[in-house]
Amino acid sequence: MPVKNLQKFDERRYHFGFMLGYNVADFYVDRSNEFDFESQVLTVNTTNQPGFNLGIIASVNVTKNISVRFLPTLTFQDRELVYRFYSGTDSTTTFNKRVESTFIDFPINIKLRTDRVRNFAAYAVAGGRFSIDMQSQRDVRNVLLEELIVKTEREDYSMEFGGGFDFFLKYFKFGLELKMLVGLPNMLINDGSPFSEPINSLRTRAFMITFTFEG
Repeated sequence: MPVKNLQKFDERRYHFGFMLGYNVADFYVDRSNEFDFESQVLTVNTTNQPGFNLGIIASVNVTKNISVRFLPTLTFQDRELVYRFYSGTDSTTTFNKRVESTFIDFPINIKLRTDRVRNFAAYAVAGGRFSIDMQSQRDVRNVLLEELIVKTEREDYSMEFGGGFDFFLKYFKFGLELKMLVGLPNMLINDGSPFSEPINSLRTRAFMITFTFEG
């Protein structure tokens, strides 16, 4: 029979560690119909862009199978909006606008874990996060059309949910987690530009694969 690693792990109330992750982010785009004729915008789409995140873990066991986790994280996200404008008979012009963000995140998750089967357990997580975009360009003054940026708010709130697996190794617990993040507020700053007027709202969306290491 395999040796059971970290046999007293669940007896400790507090656990700490760190995490490394990969994310793919874009936006939920709510398109406005009010400016179609004037702005001649045909389509507004968003494309997935890769990013990464790293953070620390502070976990408190409420019971053997339930824990509360505080996960301060530095998250790098890159989104792209693709605009197609009508520019004449049978002619269109396309603009790609990248929205880059460096978030300091403060997530709080509830983790529901199964009983251990030797050195393995599965779990589900759900919670919310508050985020501050340290790279926000909300105060940048747009001038030239080609250089116009899509401005977004500095603060964001989101819900997150997902699940994963814990592997109890000889010296630490390794976790593999998949999580979806859904933003709640409208992040768009409408500054009257041709790239903000066609949109009612932008809400954050991201998928994260995270590797956790806890002692």
